[in-house]
Amino acid sequence: MSSPLIVLENVSLTLPSAAGPVEILKGLDARVEAGEHVAVTGPSGSGKSSLIALAAGLEQPTGGTVRLLGEDLSKLDEDRRARLRRGQVSLVFQSFHLLPNMTAEENVAAPLEIAGKADAFPLARQWLDRVGLMGRLKHYPHQLSGGEQQRVALARALATRPRLLFADEPTGNLDAENAAHVADLLFGLAQETGAAMVLVTHDPALAARADRRIVLRAGRAVSA
Repeated sequence: MSSPLIVLENVSLTLPSAAGPVEILKGLDARVEAGEHVAVTGPSGSGKSSLIALAAGLEQPTGGTVRLLGEDLSKLDEDRRARLRRGQVSLVFQSFHLLPNMTAEENVAAPLEIAGKADAFPLARQWLDRVGLMGRLKHYPHQLSGGEQQRVALARALATRPRLLFADEPTGNLDAENAAHVADLLFGLAQETGAAMVLVTHDPALAARADRRIVLRAGRAVSA
């Protein structure tokens, strides 16, 4: 049996504030297996986005252990964490995070070039075709609708065929029609590529499509 892609053991996160330290996560245990799709749900402020930030190595916990792809992240500096993610871990956010001075094609090709793919642009075009955007290759983000921008972001995330995809409220800024389209693409393409997925969402219907869910409340997992 393969090792889990993510292991969180007794993880806590405390952040400073003007009113004093704030506990975001408290003694959290969680794991994600290869190919598994896990939804993270809970009320606003329960620590959902913080869980993703810690699991992806974007933040360091105050206590406990985080292992990503078998590596203890506390033993890696920021540069080594970035190298660990490269080509193996992708992220999709609510606010798209496309590079504004790059076309749709260039946005998708960029991580492929960083990963050393000689055919980065042909692959980018193939993935934009997969998400229905061949007619928008040369368009810049400001020329695209919100739904189109999120489809570019999804193509960019999956073009490297990562082992693990983090998606933080990927449909949160979209209308119902675009949200449904992006959700179908998200689950369909993740399943096709074999990527495991950790999905933060407020949408019960979207969470129901995952293999299982982790419910956070006040920084603790109350159901998993």
